[in-house]
Amino acid sequence: MEGNTSLTSAMREAGFRQIELAEAVNERLRLHGHDGTVSDRTVRNWLTGRTRWPHPRQREALEGVFGCTAEELGFCPPTAPSTSEQEAPVRRRDFLTSTTGTAASVVNVFRGAPPRVGTSDVIRLRSGLDALMALDDTQGGHEGLERAALAGAAEALEKQKLGATQRIRLRLFSVAADYTATAAWSALDARRSDHAHALLGKTLYLAGMAQDPVVELRVWNSYAMLAHQRGEHTEAIDSAQAAQATSLTKRDPFYASLAHARTAVGHSNLKDRQAALRSLGYAQEAMSKRGGSASRPSWAAFYGPAELTAITAIVRDRIGDPAESEAASHQALATVPEHFRRNRALATTRLALAQLHQRDIDQACATASSVFELMAGSPLPGRMRSLLGDYYRDLITLAPDATVAQEWGDRYRTEWSRA
Repeated sequence: MEGNTSLTSAMREAGFRQIELAEAVNERLRLHGHDGTVSDRTVRNWLTGRTRWPHPRQREALEGVFGCTAEELGFCPPTAPSTSEQEAPVRRRDFLTSTTGTAASVVNVFRGAPPRVGTSDVIRLRSGLDALMALDDTQGGHEGLERAALAGAAEALEKQKLGATQRIRLRLFSVAADYTATAAWSALDARRSDHAHALLGKTLYLAGMAQDPVVELRVWNSYAMLAHQRGEHTEAIDSAQAAQATSLTKRDPFYASLAHARTAVGHSNLKDRQAALRSLGYAQEAMSKRGGSASRPSWAAFYGPAELTAITAIVRDRIGDPAESEAASHQALATVPEHFRRNRALATTRLALAQLHQRDIDQACATASSVFELMAGSPLPGRMRSLLGDYYRDLITLAPDATVAQEWGDRYRTEWSRA
């Protein structure tokens, strides 16, 4: 007996466990006047292939939850010729039932009763959030992304007022928090620090309403990065340590690694070599203990061994180890996925800085120039423009009269005005 891999994949993408899918299908059944009789055992039978073609009502409910056909979910209709003859009476009985014994509930659904909001709405909103994160991976933060994220948050907050259950309302608060955190991140990446700070405060409130420790950790991670932008390095460490203190890091080493890595950056900005390397060690140890990534949200997809290596490059350069930073940058660029275009461009700029700090001027300028090719077709996000500005300031400090430095400066000004 073969398992239903399509349904398994759909559940993984939607973040469903067996009991949660059962609840979602039952919501759809009750919405249309039927009893919610699906249990986690029913779902298990679907997943194992024991049930290859669910009851018509259950199929329709499943299609409503996932927004696709039963066949696309991996179910196979029986080939016996009597199938249609068997289903027709069932559908007639359904119609008769809906027009007699359950008429009142049907009327409530279609005649002015407030629309019920359930799991399918949460899934739809989450998919929109995933699309925004994919856009951020490619282009970085910009005003269009921020506006779309805030619109998603507003829709989620409006729908939570109509949530069918308290659990659905909490999940919609969580979605709203994630959308708002995405807007805050976009503002942070664009270096609109005051606006980012205000949005992070709102996100932290929504995360509390959602009782969502994942979003809470995301907020503290962003606060740490924002404090770094502002030159508030002690506050950056405090924010990273607040991320470490969330309940989530006790359960998932992946998030603990991210919090320790962010703390290492804060220590390196204060030139505290020992503390920075200690935090890096904690981050690497936690990363080695991480589990699978199926249940993690799309915003966290950027972090992994490659990103930790890129952060190692930052820390090493800031504590005065440019050769080690260059090696880490090369290692990061060999493993950062191609679709993380913005992150690859940032890591490339870090590589150029490490080469520059070793006085390899020609190679550093060639590396820094490749950033513009990497980001061709998209405006440079504010955070990247600022980092390239740091490179240019160090370049004219270390090699003010070098021809290659002057040529790179001309290219930089041209790209800056174009962006």
